[in-house]
Amino acid sequence: MRINTNIAALNSYRALAVNEMSSSKSLEKLSSGLGINKAADNAAGLAISEKMRGQIRGLQQASRNAQDGISLIQTAEGALNETHSILQRMRELAVQAASDTLNDSDRTEIQREVSQLKDEIDRIASNTEFNTKKLLNGDIEGATTAQGTELESVVLKASGGALAVAGTSLEALFDASNNDFGLVDGDVIQINGYKGGTAIATTTFTVTVSATLTSLMTAISDAFSLGASGSVSINPSGEIVISGADGTAAAISNVKLSVADRTLFNNRLSSFTETQSAQDNHTDSSLSIQIGANQSQTISVSVTDMSVQRLALSSVDVSTQTGANNAVTVIDNALSKVSTERAKMGAVQNRLEHTINNLGTAAENLTAAESRVRDVDMALEMAQFTKTNILLQAATAMLAQANQQPQTVLQLLR
Repeated sequence: MRINTNIAALNSYRALAVNEMSSSKSLEKLSSGLGINKAADNAAGLAISEKMRGQIRGLQQASRNAQDGISLIQTAEGALNETHSILQRMRELAVQAASDTLNDSDRTEIQREVSQLKDEIDRIASNTEFNTKKLLNGDIEGATTAQGTELESVVLKASGGALAVAGTSLEALFDASNNDFGLVDGDVIQINGYKGGTAIATTTFTVTVSATLTSLMTAISDAFSLGASGSVSINPSGEIVISGADGTAAAISNVKLSVADRTLFNNRLSSFTETQSAQDNHTDSSLSIQIGANQSQTISVSVTDMSVQRLALSSVDVSTQTGANNAVTVIDNALSKVSTERAKMGAVQNRLEHTINNLGTAAENLTAAESRVRDVDMALEMAQFTKTNILLQAATAMLAQANQQPQTVLQLLR
């Protein structure tokens, strides 16, 4: 028996420490209700859970944004409701002023009320606001789209760079298989060289369209009067070799080809089509409401200017019978504009209400998914805790027994 190292006690202690740590984790989860309290509990699960939490909070805020949008629309629509009432009263007065039963003095009094009503329409348009944003004065009217198909002129600056034209680049070619020069009919070339140390005068050779290297060398032979005993050839280095009757060969390594007569070509574009893009500097002034948890998930809300000028009511004057008759038509048009605007806002409000419902459903489903990742299963964790607690008590008891084993050695020493 050995007493210096108590292996049984060490094993019992290790099991006790493991069970104690497991019991501590179970207690933490049971007390917090969370299966993931720190990254070490479940690293991947924590990352997924945090991403879901970000989406959930984004959806909840988007729902609040949509509710704020509804409040804004209700503010504008309530103001337009009053504008509608004013226009109905103005139309009533215009119909009254159009009757022959009134005189000009009566119509003048009616016009005073009409003028006050127009001032009130302007006041409503300029003062109606939500969180300091003007709603009916045209500040959030939205973008204006202009269409056109004519381009009066295009000016291209000389220093502005090249205008790209699709086409093929043409070059003079040397055809090795046919031994043709890429020269023009009628061009004249000059050949300067030396023969055996004797200077050879400059000789010209007129090129024709069908001219080949063979015809060129024949012309050189004729120019130098080589006759049948001499020859002209081209060696692998590209030099023109002239052999005389005495067998002496002279190589012309530097051949100068010059064009005596040059034909100029002016190729013009007879017609071309150019496409230019134009963009104005008008900015979209409509309100953008964030209705989603991610970027660019927005809707635009715009309200037309509802001032007297935009409603074309500035000229309304019922002080005369003719003016009163004309005012009826003008006011009817204004009523139509206000009705259209209110209908548009009502449609946007209904859309936002459906958006809120959808956001609530999405947030609810995502919360349930996040709960399955993050929250602890209380029944399962309680079963684990009970097992760990029993093992902890057993390990404690076994450690006590292991510590008592060395005491038996004392019996041998008595």
